[in-house]
Amino acid sequence: MPGVPERTTRDVRGFEDVDWTPVSPKLVPAHLMVTILTAGIVTVLLAVPLVLMLVGVWPDYPAWLAWALPAVMLGWGLVEMILIPRRVRAMGYAERDDDFLFKSGLWFRRVLAVPYGRLQYLDVKEGPVQRRFGIRSLELQTASASTNATIEGIPVEDSERLRDALMARGQARLAGL
Repeated sequence: MPGVPERTTRDVRGFEDVDWTPVSPKLVPAHLMVTILTAGIVTVLLAVPLVLMLVGVWPDYPAWLAWALPAVMLGWGLVEMILIPRRVRAMGYAERDDDFLFKSGLWFRRVLAVPYGRLQYLDVKEGPVQRRFGIRSLELQTASASTNATIEGIPVEDSERLRDALMARGQARLAGL
């Protein structure tokens, strides 16, 4: 089916037999765009003391600090941009019989299991950057804040189907209580 990412099994310990659905690869350029804009704006703001020092308005400002602040921000932005593709590849979700799983994380891996009977609210969100790349976020809310999850990078055509399927399963589980 076009636009549907291929299913894959990842090496999450204890969940090797789960058929994970990866998030859309379109999430990579969306995150890159946000990171570039954020790093650019913050770098410009942090470079103000440097500019003021160089033009002589603020001559007593420490030169090492004036150069270090924007340099650190640029370094952070570059590292973030390098890690984004790998972070997106580490994300995935799976619909099982009794619960919905979401995995994420590079070094500190996390698998969140949300039982269908605990789902209270599902929301499909789409911001301007997401709209540009044809993806949405699915926000799952339960009674416990520790099991709330926001899954980014769901293709537009899958987001509505996934929301409706999860809510139907949640309602069926609640009716059985």
